[in-house]
Amino acid sequence: MAYVSYFRNPTKNVPSVLMVQPYPSLHITMALNNAYCSHHFFLNLRKFPVKPLFGQTKAKMRRLQNLLFTFCIALRCVTSAVGVIHVTGNVGSAVNVSCSYDEGYESYEKYLCKNDCGDSDVLVTTSESRKNKYRIHDDKTARIFTTTISDLHSVDAGKYWCGVTITGKDIYTEVELKLVKDHCCDTVTKILNYQGYSESISCPYERQYQNSLKYICRGNRPSTCLQQALITSDNKENGRFRLDDDKMLKKFTVNITSLSQEDSGYYLCGVRRNFAHNVFSAVLLEVEEFCCVKSTKINGTVGHPLTLQCPYPSQHRDNRKFLCKGDQHNSCTDMLKNQSRFTLQDASSSTFIVIISKLEAADAGTYWCGSDSQWRVGNYTKIQLSVFPQSTLGKKNTALYVIPPVLLLICILVLVYKYRRSRIEEAVLSLRRNASRKKSSKKVIGAAQSEIYKNQGVVTSNDQSTSNVYEEVDVEVHYENLTASE
Repeated sequence: MAYVSYFRNPTKNVPSVLMVQPYPSLHITMALNNAYCSHHFFLNLRKFPVKPLFGQTKAKMRRLQNLLFTFCIALRCVTSAVGVIHVTGNVGSAVNVSCSYDEGYESYEKYLCKNDCGDSDVLVTTSESRKNKYRIHDDKTARIFTTTISDLHSVDAGKYWCGVTITGKDIYTEVELKLVKDHCCDTVTKILNYQGYSESISCPYERQYQNSLKYICRGNRPSTCLQQALITSDNKENGRFRLDDDKMLKKFTVNITSLSQEDSGYYLCGVRRNFAHNVFSAVLLEVEEFCCVKSTKINGTVGHPLTLQCPYPSQHRDNRKFLCKGDQHNSCTDMLKNQSRFTLQDASSSTFIVIISKLEAADAGTYWCGSDSQWRVGNYTKIQLSVFPQSTLGKKNTALYVIPPVLLLICILVLVYKYRRSRIEEAVLSLRRNASRKKSSKKVIGAAQSEIYKNQGVVTSNDQSTSNVYEEVDVEVHYENLTASE
């Protein structure tokens, strides 16, 4: 008589060893490679009757061996069907662990555990759906229960078990959680474009993800990419963004219109996988200011004419020349068509000029001129025009020309006044000195006349007349000289 025994691992509550005993002294043992099957297969063989081996022919023995071998192979295939669920999460973020179960277990309790799945190893159950950083939800329609582990740390990596509580031994599925840094990716595709243009970002994927959700987000954090997606394959248009999925070429394309420098930065192309870490590819987009031959700044005055110079490649000599106004080249207004005050002239084989007859305050702004209708980079000039009022400039010029002559005239008058005053003071002092001399002369002459009258009466009379004559002559001469000096 032969016996087949089926044992379970006492720590994991899962099948581990199949032993076939055709005779008490003969043991045939097979260790099952997949010790973590979900128990969808239930073996109920405790005794497998086999006829006694002694006295049997070699042919019957060979048939028995083949039967046992076939049975073991079949059992091995069944227990290996489920396998291990591999889950990848990001440090510092959350991860979902989803496990399926068979029909008939919808009302049974489900749980997630670690280690040997003892009472202290159970992390969360559907009976208590929230516990610490674990949260569990049972979708009974899809027959999938999902456990969310938040705030992941490196110690959270490792082996877990999805469990279904049943009478007797529970049903288990092994889960292997791997943690990586919340950063992507080792390879980055760089794209350069300019303001106002459009850009298409190509995101390839593998064939098995043709029907998966595709999306794109800004930044390089995979953990929050789907929640912050700019656009998805379920919602293919969102403002300036549009997503097209070409399943034949196995790539999806995201088109961005009217680029600005704020669009510069990292982007992640994502493909969602239901039971594994999403697939990402990284793109670095650089949007530069619209480049030109040169960029100039010009000032003008209201009411005055102004000339703008625009160089162009010599091979564009026969091309149509243009001048337009606007902050962006792709939305500017053609001034040569709409304004009669603007006149275009060819100055040389590589330069044309635009003359504005009378500037207005509204003419201030950004202008673009060139000879390339395709707006290829480097074939045009950017001009920043500033216009000032005429009155403001006139006041400044009058002040500059009037103030200096007035100051010079005042200085001359002050010098003349000081000079004439000094001459008058000198004349007054000279008169005072002459007056004092006259008084002294009169005193001397009087004393002499007294002596002459006493000694010589007649002679005195004559001398007195003579003296008076000299006195008069002396005084007259003095005053005449003073008048001449004046």
